[in-house]
Amino acid sequence: MINRLATSDADFRQRLEVLLAFEAALDAGVQQAVSDIISDVRARGDAAVLDLTKRFDRLDVGSIAELEVPRAEMQRALDGLPAEQRKALEVACERVRSYHTHQLQQDWEISEADGTRLGQRVTPLDRVGIYVPGGKASYPSSVLMNAMPAKVAGVAEIIMVAPTPGGERNQLVLAAAALAGVDRVFTIGGAQAVAALAYGTESIPAVDKIVGPGNAYVAEAKRRVFGRVGIDMVAGPSEVLVISDASGDPDWVAMDLFAQAEHDERAQSILLCPDAAYLARVEESIARLLPTMPRAEIIAVSLRERGALIQVRDLDEACEIANYIAAEHLELSVEDPEALLPKIRHAGAIFIGHWSVEALGDYCAGPNHVLPTGRSARFSSPLGVYDFQKRSSLIRISQAGAAALAPVAATLAYGEGLQAHARSAEYRSGK
Repeated sequence: MINRLATSDADFRQRLEVLLAFEAALDAGVQQAVSDIISDVRARGDAAVLDLTKRFDRLDVGSIAELEVPRAEMQRALDGLPAEQRKALEVACERVRSYHTHQLQQDWEISEADGTRLGQRVTPLDRVGIYVPGGKASYPSSVLMNAMPAKVAGVAEIIMVAPTPGGERNQLVLAAAALAGVDRVFTIGGAQAVAALAYGTESIPAVDKIVGPGNAYVAEAKRRVFGRVGIDMVAGPSEVLVISDASGDPDWVAMDLFAQAEHDERAQSILLCPDAAYLARVEESIARLLPTMPRAEIIAVSLRERGALIQVRDLDEACEIANYIAAEHLELSVEDPEALLPKIRHAGAIFIGHWSVEALGDYCAGPNHVLPTGRSARFSSPLGVYDFQKRSSLIRISQAGAAALAPVAATLAYGEGLQAHARSAEYRSGK
């Protein structure tokens, strides 16, 4: 049902590598299909998007206008929510907004004795595209997590794309878009949506940056349009890594593993624990609770193919392995999580203690749930306001400052063989 490993096994590292390996976005078939789709959208614009939407989403319409959701429809979706659901969405939206206000970067400037002033100016992006997955599930939470930091950053226009297979529009997703202040929504998805956002069509405006998770085709499309536009990351399947010391309820841990596995058959759920008896109890909980899950088949495939219960020598070794895995979500489900926290260097989001469950982070804790996957937490960060702001250097050099700096610049420029650079600097030196 789920893989059992131990760090004492001679082949542990090899088996771990097999579990962690996931390169669907590099599959030759995916690459070729995405290349063809992007080329088609660039060449034919709206017509290509319409044809591809008919092909992949079974939506046969005559114009892009029929795929755009009017603002009034978004507002009706929000107004039509049951009171409890609307309240939950509003609480989540406000918590996400509030958290991200602390990430705002500010202009700054320093002055030197000779009157030279140096600084930095921070400005928001003009227009961004947010990709919200659809298909196996719809994610209003992803609307909030992508749109709210952009709004806090001051982005002028937010364009949302979300596939609606068969034409069924998820009302909670539209309600979240209305609440988050999304400006325009197009019911398109896949690589064709990414291409349309990157290059623009007759009806869909080009954006400056594309953010948000998607399937392997979306990930590959984002990889290919990077440079034409900015992207947040090339995201893979979702992941959770739990470190346990046997102090918690095994049913809780089993359900935390399920919560990640139910996203997708390729999602990954791993538990690290030094106590063999506790691992056995978690395995028993998995067997007992799995039949009660509506998405039991997806969970079972995920746990069988990419999940693992791993016995470690101690919690220090668990932390070492956690840093190697660099998981998207890391739960420190231990009696003294603060003692482990300084030992963790690589994780997208760290959930500290038995009560800090990853599911709360997905929806309403406040920090962003768009996180680095596939070991990229070694060098990447969660989506945030900083992804929607850019920095410009400010350089005001006084006459005295130019006279002092010109010889330095000229010497270095001559050393690089760039005489025009050197002379340009020397003109400011008074020579």
